[in-house]
Amino acid sequence: MTTSSFGVTYDYRCPFARNVHEHIVEAIRGGADWEVEFVPFSLTQSHVEEGGTPVWEDRDKVSDLTAIEAGMVVRDRYPERFLDVHIALFTARHDEGRDLRDDSVVREVLKANDVDADAVFDAVAEGWPRQVFRRAHEASVTDHQVFGVPTFISGDASAFVRIMTRPGGDAELARTTIEGVLELLTGHPEINEFKHTSISR
Repeated sequence: MTTSSFGVTYDYRCPFARNVHEHIVEAIRGGADWEVEFVPFSLTQSHVEEGGTPVWEDRDKVSDLTAIEAGMVVRDRYPERFLDVHIALFTARHDEGRDLRDDSVVREVLKANDVDADAVFDAVAEGWPRQVFRRAHEASVTDHQVFGVPTFISGDASAFVRIMTRPGGDAELARTTIEGVLELLTGHPEINEFKHTSISR
């Protein structure tokens, strides 16, 4: 593998972000020695038309941001709980079909993972998570031309990647899957686009 330090964007609504982040977390739990930056990215903001109201300032879109902001509070203030909460939010959205725009759903995920939901939502209400979220999103767009999730970032290299499989509890599979992506990202900068024309079943 050519790097052990990298970032990956996410928005909990994306199933491909779910797949990638499950692989990353499974590998870390299995002992992968990586330094990973979990980079929040707003798919809502990415679809705002030029001249439109940014999602960060749109009162009608506040609920689109809450789950990520809550996750960021856990990441920054309760880091020992972050991986569990991170995956649980993906699970709530994609395996359980729950609506993360509903504060009560996010609160239940936090409580189920031994995090003080009131403290997290108090932090969200302070406003700093949205400021951090906005800076992270805008930096990824400005510095790496990120347009979606999941995007891997390492140094000056970045690539939007879709992994079709989930790790299924296999830490070794998870590790080799992510290392394969990183090898292409940092070891083969001459490859600009590599896309299968069909999906194997």
